Amino acid sequence: MLIHGLWMTPLSWHDWVSYLEDRGYRVIAPTWPRMDRPIEELRAHPSLVGGLGVTEVTDHHAELISRLDTPPIVMGHSVGGLVTQLLLDRGLGAAGVAIHPGQTKGVFGLPPAQLRAALPAVGNPFNLNRGVPLTPAQFHWGFANALSEEDAREAWSNHHVPAPARPLFQAALANFTPRAATRVDYRKADRAPLLFVAGDADRTVPASVVKENHRRYKSGVTHYMEFPGRSHFTVGEKGWEEVVGRSLEWAVAHSAGARSGS
Repeated sequence: MLIHGLWMTPLSWHDWVSYLEDRGYRVIAPTWPRMDRPIEELRAHPSLVGGLGVTEVTDHHAELISRLDTPPIVMGHSVGGLVTQLLLDRGLGAAGVAIHPGQTKGVFGLPPAQLRAALPAVGNPFNLNRGVPLTPAQFHWGFANALSEEDAREAWSNHHVPAPARPLFQAALANFTPRAATRVDYRKADRAPLLFVAGDADRTVPASVVKENHRRYKSGVTHYMEFPGRSHFTVGEKGWEEVVGRSLEWAVAHSAGARSGS
């Protein structure tokens, strides 16, 4: 199962789906709730995703997993990586790969670059229940900074949609919220193996934040993997094959019951 993040749709997984299917895997890349619409409609009506939060997205994917015959390997990008952690915390999945993930409660690092990248959404408190788009310039700076301006513009044109701002507010305020939607049990003994993937050029979720998120886990099988020169758009930029290949290799080697074709 592949879980997309903010400002994206399942289209962002196109190359990964082909890669995995070519190797015999059944791949599910669902859309988030309320986002099962043409990309043009989502762009024209940002209010469609307004107010969508972390718990609603997690519940949606948990329901999909409950219908499967065998526990899947769950790979999530950005807020999808946060959702991956929450799903494993619920006892779901055979293994998880959190790719440049939004952080869980208890992670305190907030580099200036991450704050700047989030400002289009969280800079205005009235955005809490709104869908917020990125301009091409904002997308290039915070999301696809490893790409040229031309390639970033093309990625924005092909993939970008307005994102609900609520998950960013939930992550930003989690450490001040007793029952935060982003909390996990870092000492959970029976959690499925979990891989953290970071890129040292990411500004939206800097590698230092992913590294701290990984360090918070005190039990179970976890691992941290960092790729040089990769921005937040790692799933779509040049060299994505190495990221999916190494992530898959780790997940298959560490998962219980996950197999090709399941």
